[in-house]
Amino acid sequence: MTQPAASLTPGGPAGADELPSSADRLTRAFNDMRDELVSTLLYILGNRDDAQDAAQEAFVKCWRSRDSLPDVQNLRAWIFRVGLNAAKDMQRSAWHRKAKAFTTDETMIVGREGVPGEQLEDQEDLARLRVAILGLRTDEKEVFLLRQNGGLTYEEIAELRKAPVGTVKTQMRAALQKLRRALA
Repeated sequence: MTQPAASLTPGGPAGADELPSSADRLTRAFNDMRDELVSTLLYILGNRDDAQDAAQEAFVKCWRSRDSLPDVQNLRAWIFRVGLNAAKDMQRSAWHRKAKAFTTDETMIVGREGVPGEQLEDQEDLARLRVAILGLRTDEKEVFLLRQNGGLTYEEIAELRKAPVGTVKTQMRAALQKLRRALA
């Protein structure tokens, strides 16, 4: 007979519902947002393998801190912050600096199903969008991706990046203007 996961944690058997619900809540939230997190990390790191590694590292770090989950006000922002920090750690490492660059065949956004001509047009639009996003400054790219892929508010992004809300809004506005020009 297997023991419940909570009874394997330090502190003894699961008498308090806090730990199992925190673990379940974290796992559920991470699974729900994993694709968005990996997509965001892909644009930051440049390739899918590194993005998936950073997302996995983020989950491990979140899991190790799951006891503090009741103190987390916005779980989604917290997970994205941990993921962004994991990506930045990877960028600073010597190993990552030798990694291959972002390739255009990595799909970030699913195109609409339908007529082959529409699919081709969608693929061309996505390729232009990818190039335009990659051309943004690092801070603009992070703010744009956290807002669009992460669904975070400007306040959450400001907290995550430790920057004033006004700065985040300015960076988002600059990113949108550059993207509009590139896609026009």
